[in-house]
Amino acid sequence: MNIKKLLVLITLLVPSTYAAAQVSNAEKDSLYIKEVEESKEPVKVLHAEPLYIDLIRDLGARKGEKEWNLGFGLTDNLEFDSYEALVEYEWAPVDRLGLEVEVPLTFYSPLNGVSRDSIPSNEINSLKIAAQGSFFVSEPLATSMALGYINEFELSPFRSFGKPLITGNVYNPFFVIAKRWGNNYHSLIYTGPVFEQHFETNKIHTSYDVNTSFHYMITGTKNFLGVELNKTFNDGDFDMTVRPQMRVGIADNLLVGIVAGIPVSRENERFSSFLRLIWEPKHHEN
Repeated sequence: MNIKKLLVLITLLVPSTYAAAQVSNAEKDSLYIKEVEESKEPVKVLHAEPLYIDLIRDLGARKGEKEWNLGFGLTDNLEFDSYEALVEYEWAPVDRLGLEVEVPLTFYSPLNGVSRDSIPSNEINSLKIAAQGSFFVSEPLATSMALGYINEFELSPFRSFGKPLITGNVYNPFFVIAKRWGNNYHSLIYTGPVFEQHFETNKIHTSYDVNTSFHYMITGTKNFLGVELNKTFNDGDFDMTVRPQMRVGIADNLLVGIVAGIPVSRENERFSSFLRLIWEPKHHEN
């Protein structure tokens, strides 16, 4: 009698054990990818977003998505340290379109022996408004593309604040293409010209940015490790900063990103660091 009961128990357990093994194998696929992509419209592909030069909104944004960012940075220059801060809000009013408003600030501290009058003045750098539209989203190719535009109203420094209030304008159209390789590896190119117009002289200065990034996203999480390569071509000059980075989820909808900056060919800048807090309120679908 006991043997029969044992055989029945084994028979019942074997399918359960097999199913558990199947679940374990399925967990090799990223749970986060499934959360973003499965059973939702319109189609959206998960991509790792760089932390320093971030996107206006996720590629393939869905209506109702929104996000708050707080950023804090420190840059070691030859004659002074600069402390950066930013407040940023981004949202998707309709599918595929992201909008953003950002206010960056910079404060400067002279190094020993350097006069404060010889360094830049503390300032609210600008008021940035931006839009980004995803025009290609392919799940089979795990690829997304977008066009965007940033308009930056440059403000006067605190030493002469309001005289005038707006000192110039920056026009920055850009193109983004991102590709996910398998479940965990991500690459992205963010590139475009930057036209800086100074109202006092009415001259326009042109440079060109090419920002590339590569990330490894840890399976089943929102965490990743990666690197940004921020490159600028400017009047025959070339500047590049390598930014190794990591992102860690500290709550269901709260992330922290940590970035280091290593200049490769910058004459006046040394090492830098940057911290980004990302809060994404719950997205209630219609």
